[in-house]
Amino acid sequence: MLRDYFGESKNIEFKREIPARHDKLLKDIIAFANTNGGKCIIGIDDKTLEVVGIGERSPFKMSDTISTMISDACTPYIEHDIYPATVEDKTVVVIDVFPGKHRPYYIVSKGKECSTYIRVNGTSRLADQITLKELELQGNNLSYDCMVEIGADFDEDMALDFCRKANEIALANCKNDDEKMNVKDMTIGKLEDMGIVCRNGNSLAPTNAFMLLTSNKSRFAKTQCALFKGNNRDVFLDKKEFDGPIYEQLTNAYNFVLRHINMGAQVDGLFREDIYELPLKSIRELLANAIIHRSYLIDSKIQVSIFDDRLEVVSPGMLYGGMDFDTMKAGRSKCRNQAIADIFQYMKIVEAWGTGIPRMIAACKQYKLPDPLFEEFGDGIKVTLYRQQANKRTSKQANKRTSEQANKKTNKHIDVIMRYMAETGEATTAEIAARLGLSPARTRAILAQIEEIEAVGATNARRYRLK
Repeated sequence: MLRDYFGESKNIEFKREIPARHDKLLKDIIAFANTNGGKCIIGIDDKTLEVVGIGERSPFKMSDTISTMISDACTPYIEHDIYPATVEDKTVVVIDVFPGKHRPYYIVSKGKECSTYIRVNGTSRLADQITLKELELQGNNLSYDCMVEIGADFDEDMALDFCRKANEIALANCKNDDEKMNVKDMTIGKLEDMGIVCRNGNSLAPTNAFMLLTSNKSRFAKTQCALFKGNNRDVFLDKKEFDGPIYEQLTNAYNFVLRHINMGAQVDGLFREDIYELPLKSIRELLANAIIHRSYLIDSKIQVSIFDDRLEVVSPGMLYGGMDFDTMKAGRSKCRNQAIADIFQYMKIVEAWGTGIPRMIAACKQYKLPDPLFEEFGDGIKVTLYRQQANKRTSKQANKRTSEQANKKTNKHIDVIMRYMAETGEATTAEIAARLGLSPARTRAILAQIEEIEAVGATNARRYRLK
């Protein structure tokens, strides 16, 4: 083990020795099991990072003592491995705790509410009631969005209307006719298979997913978008809050971002292609992930923030099911809201679970942008896409080239108009537009630039002639 490894973090905790109060060690072990796993290392001072080792004590007897302590005090059983390691010629003991599958884990004598800990930003803290509820769902392999919406009745007309909309969205998102041929009609039976509706006795009942995809009466299942001046949150330039069905929130948030990021141009021969400064698929994937993977138990909204130098998306809820960012970047995923993920995949809003993050990173590399930044803080996750000033300069240069080409075309049009007017004496906008092969609006814009031509007559009967 190298000193470079040092530094307590979300997944590392140092102990100089086994604490006299075993609860202090068990607290960290439980927190690791309830989140993404981690290591407690005995024999390193947590304040000075001095390697003190375990002295003459047998690492194997210490391992047995710790393992017995965990088994006797904690429930359910916490999967772990304990082994000695050498740091700077001194022996330490590593307690390697694996992410638990049977959450929540807690101390038997203290009870679930008083000793279920989670790991947040390098510290172990007591889980609140909402986090505890989510841990219980994970432990029972349940998905909140697939649970019956309490107090709601099944509305067949609403379900059929959603089926129609889902099918329309799926077809609209197809890239070609072959894909459209493979899109099957959405039915109430398929909604049941996905967990968007469920059986309550012999009758159908709406789930939380059904509510979020249709009427959505939740106070917090909303998306807030804001454009800020500069690189901090001091001054708002624009802000919107989107509610309603969550797939509509995605579209609205996506369009909000597009309105407020830069767009340049890439010219290839006679063709001009508009290019946004950020990869569009990455923006859409980022927003879709925030909606699919957020915790709908937490009383917070998704926040989309645009600054001069970056785009930030904050989604309520910690990483789910023992996942960590490195695993996500490798293309693996665990889904918090399975029904929502399934219907988003049917509507071709997302392609497949787990593939979005690697594609996002690859797209940023292709745009020569820094890698996206993934952060977990408190009870939320923040993902940042960086904007680059270099991209703005490139866009300006491309726009300049495009403007120069447009000016050349305009000058040619002016020459045609001048010759035409010399031949005819007078002409209407429609006549000149037909000669140029342009729209009347574009023709009027060009005529306004020609000092040698004047307009005569009322607006509805206006004609142009040489001065």
